[in-house]
Amino acid sequence: QVQLVESGGGLVQPGGSLRLSCATSGGIFSIYAMGWYRQAPGKQRELVARIGSGGSTNYADSVKGRFTISRDNKKNTLYLQMNSLKPEDTAVYYCNRASTWVAWGQGTQVTVSS
Repeated sequence: QVQLVESGGGLVQPGGSLRLSCATSGGIFSIYAMGWYRQAPGKQRELVARIGSGGSTNYADSVKGRFTISRDNKKNTLYLQMNSLKPEDTAVYYCNRASTWVAWGQGTQVTVSS
């Protein structure tokens, strides 16, 4: 059974940076496109960044130029570097496959506030 464990969230001031990590186990990480998702209070979960098995990346317009998704297939780990953070980036962040989701992890809270 695939397990996803997100970490790296926290409280940061506007303009700050955070790096999220997603450790995966129980599956063949390298063959799947992966994504970072976020869910703000009262809103639906949305995909903010996607990385293909070959390393190609796509971003939501709201984070383009500020967030960078990457993966380390040897460590079965997904990353999200978040720079120039804004209050509207406040949400719980999750990782999962880009399609055919597996069970969601607990997520990691990111709060951007002065």
